[in-house]
Amino acid sequence: MKLRLRQLYMIAPCVSIILCAQPQRGFAADTPAPPVVLPHPTTLQITQTQPIALPQHIQLIWHGQKTPVLTAAVARFHTRLEMLSGTKISFSGAAQKTHNFALVISCPEKGDFFPSLGMNEAYSLKVSPARAEISAQSAAGILHGLTSLLQLVSQTSAGPVLQPATMTDAPRFRWRGLMLDVSRHFMSLSTIKRQIDAMEMVKLNVLHLHLSDGQGFRVESKLFPRLQSISSHGQYYTQDEVRVLIHYAAERGIRIVPEFDTPGHSFALLEAYPLYAAQAPLNMTDRAERNRAALDPTKPETYEFISKLYGEMATLFPDAYFHIGGDEVVAKQWTESPAISAYIKQHKLNGPAELQAEFTTKAVDMLSKDHKTAIGWDEITAASIPQRTVVEIWRGAAHTAEATADGHPVILSERYYLDRLLPSAQHYQDDPLASPQNTSEAEAAARTSGPGGTITTQSKPTDTQPLSEAQKKLVLGGEAALWTEIVSEDMLDARLWPRLAAIAERFWSQPENCQPDTLSARLGVTQNRLETLGIQSDESTEKRITQLAPGKEKSVRVLLSVTSPVRNYAHNHEFLQIRHKQTATEQQLNTLADIASPDSPQAESFNKRAAAFMDGQIELRDSLITDLQLWSGNNARFIKAAARYPALKDGLQASALLHDLAMAGLAALGDKRTLHWRNKGCAAVQTAKEQIAASENIKIVSKTQQPEGDLLQDITPGVESLMRCSE
Repeated sequence: MKLRLRQLYMIAPCVSIILCAQPQRGFAADTPAPPVVLPHPTTLQITQTQPIALPQHIQLIWHGQKTPVLTAAVARFHTRLEMLSGTKISFSGAAQKTHNFALVISCPEKGDFFPSLGMNEAYSLKVSPARAEISAQSAAGILHGLTSLLQLVSQTSAGPVLQPATMTDAPRFRWRGLMLDVSRHFMSLSTIKRQIDAMEMVKLNVLHLHLSDGQGFRVESKLFPRLQSISSHGQYYTQDEVRVLIHYAAERGIRIVPEFDTPGHSFALLEAYPLYAAQAPLNMTDRAERNRAALDPTKPETYEFISKLYGEMATLFPDAYFHIGGDEVVAKQWTESPAISAYIKQHKLNGPAELQAEFTTKAVDMLSKDHKTAIGWDEITAASIPQRTVVEIWRGAAHTAEATADGHPVILSERYYLDRLLPSAQHYQDDPLASPQNTSEAEAAARTSGPGGTITTQSKPTDTQPLSEAQKKLVLGGEAALWTEIVSEDMLDARLWPRLAAIAERFWSQPENCQPDTLSARLGVTQNRLETLGIQSDESTEKRITQLAPGKEKSVRVLLSVTSPVRNYAHNHEFLQIRHKQTATEQQLNTLADIASPDSPQAESFNKRAAAFMDGQIELRDSLITDLQLWSGNNARFIKAAARYPALKDGLQASALLHDLAMAGLAALGDKRTLHWRNKGCAAVQTAKEQIAASENIKIVSKTQQPEGDLLQDITPGVESLMRCSE
């Protein structure tokens, strides 16, 4: 019988009946105290120790507004409640004899249908044995209250239960988003809707869609039809589909902010309309050119084109904010053009940076006429631009300090790039407003798209002072970002969740309510809920394993349960090819590293138990030995599987190293010791540590050999604890 991944990830049994309801993806050995409400609310008080049986009949009582948005929200709540509880529940607006519980919703303000940056998202929730009361000034607050109420529901051996509690809650940041790149890999409407549903559950409120880049232009244009007939390569959203998606998101309190990247990253635009290219003809053979191609900002015709295109898209997307991109403009695209160089000299511009600022200013003015506020990536601040422009920070704290000092509102993304394949805990440890030493500066510069560097490769200060209170007020919030060069549609759920939930808590909850020690276990509970409600991380992962090794899935699952992909773009081979000035080739996304998760729950559990054992909890020895025996014995099975399925061969080294680490751990625990066991074990630990260090940051990645198969050993810290190699 096949084990589902969420069962594979199970750890120590729950000790609380409210959490024992369903198989948990447990992300740590410690079970969190109930209930698990994530993001953590501002205040939470458990009003009675024991939960109550979930009522089968609920009376719905409205106070104030009963808008279409709220009516739809309650209908979703009803459906989700039945899915999470595993039972049918009746809702009625009128009191009946069968009713012994009421859901009371109080919302005095009708509000607009489309959510906005300034909407009031605060709410209060009080659950007693007789009723659940949700109060908020706006529909957005009611939506958040309903999601928190769902998180007070669990299944137990005695049936579904509801935890009485009282909470007050409001977000720390107004802007809490996901940037999803649908240009590199197109994502269908149904897939995006699935992410929107999950975003609502963790109280994210912005979906920033990166809709154009080198690989494709993804929205139908009535004015410029070649954009879909040529530049979409057959994959785009019709304008009617965009309207459907915007409406779907708005019902869930989520704004959709479009991004059409200019003046760089414009290959798709120029593929359809080469008249506006800085370099003509376009280089159609070098894949790297899909990142480098830029518009010619010296032609009046370019501005006519962009003005009409932005105007059409501004009408289609109702949100007040519109992203113009502006990142990674390759300087040589302009400096090697005689006409553009002459323009810079004639207009006494101080190089390409001021030319880009001129373009940005004109784009900002265009959008202003359409009542839009422009957003751009932080490169746009290399020269003076209109103060009202919002700056999205992706290159570190120095740019946050610089932009806010100049009076620009900012959105923070740099610490939350999901395509770097960092584990949840690493993203979570970074508070959005913390001011660490800006070590990411050199790493971010390493992502330059080609020879000659970007316009803004000059260095910035490596340290920043803490933001002043005035600067902090200019921080609108943050966005997690997922660029999809190596993320196909069937990988999307697993590459977003549960890491996006961890980041969502950082954006919503106050710092004192962010709980690193319990994050892993709380993510396990949260991910289990999201899977129950429709997220397909486990399903898609299981399907990909079966496609890779039908009939031999077990050995693959065991290996992937305690390994993770290399980090910081080390698995993005096209990126590395460009960095080493090689011809860039497309990457097939059918390897073990494409399936492996950045989070390794079983490994984290093992590492914590190993550390606790070394601190004197000797009762953990048997569970450690059980795990280590599973991992050491898996290598023989994996070798047989790889002999049958060549796609597994790049995992042989990782499987062998996992065996060596597991044998070292067993020997350290007094089981299966062999001659020179300590030396062999410490050598295995050292090899695993060197492999982990090889993708520790982006700068190192571009210079360092990665392990075969691009897999890291996540049990390394635990085995090292047991081995005490440094002693």
